[in-house]
Amino acid sequence: MRSEYKYIVHKSKMEKLREMILPFVDIDKFAKGRPGNHYTVKSIYFDSPYFQFYTEKVHHEKHRKKVRLRGYNSENASNTVFLEIKRKYEAPIFKNRCPLKYEDSKQIFKGKSIESFVENNLKFPNAVDDAKRFFYQIYSRKLLPVVNVIYEREPFLGKLDRNIRITFDKNLRSSPYPTIDDLYNEKRIRYALKDYFILEVKFNDYYPSWMKPIVGVLHLSKVPASKYTICIDSHNMLNKVLKPAAFTYVRLFNNKKTELV
Repeated sequence: MRSEYKYIVHKSKMEKLREMILPFVDIDKFAKGRPGNHYTVKSIYFDSPYFQFYTEKVHHEKHRKKVRLRGYNSENASNTVFLEIKRKYEAPIFKNRCPLKYEDSKQIFKGKSIESFVENNLKFPNAVDDAKRFFYQIYSRKLLPVVNVIYEREPFLGKLDRNIRITFDKNLRSSPYPTIDDLYNEKRIRYALKDYFILEVKFNDYYPSWMKPIVGVLHLSKVPASKYTICIDSHNMLNKVLKPAAFTYVRLFNNKKTELV
């Protein structure tokens, strides 16, 4: 169970923000020493033909989810990727996450058995079940890859409480309608949030007390900041693909007269 607060911050405040949090955090080991102390996150998001997950988010449904295939940095045959379901129930965040080799994930998407490529381990004891949950969502909801969301993440961990995680998500960009083979492909990208980055504060129990005055001094306000919906909007995708009947379907959902399936 996790909570996360998000802020959209102008780039002019990045250096000051970094300076103010550094007494309380360490640079995450996965980014330390890399150029810019960041790594690149690439996530293919899946949604239904009527963009159910997008609609749930923009209309602030209390119970919603995202389904994505996530990788990092540049393509390599031995890369580990993650099958992820991110669920939100009221405020807390829950994740189902299964690691596997990128090439193996392609085989499962082609119909090969999950058990042939996924094993449970100490860090991910429910990997097989989480992979099955992921593909249950894919097949039961007829999900398709709709956008590849890409950004550089500069991550920090709390010095005293390692469950506190602060990230600067920079250079948000995306490409529409990727295939699974396009996870590391940056062709046809479009940038979003020009001159801004997304600050995320993640914690288990309590919002870090030392972060409150920093947010106040920099005049930051907590806002909904879904990279998925921002990128969908940057491509104007819904206006391009949803026919009038589909808009009616979405309106019915928003009025709670029916449910998307």
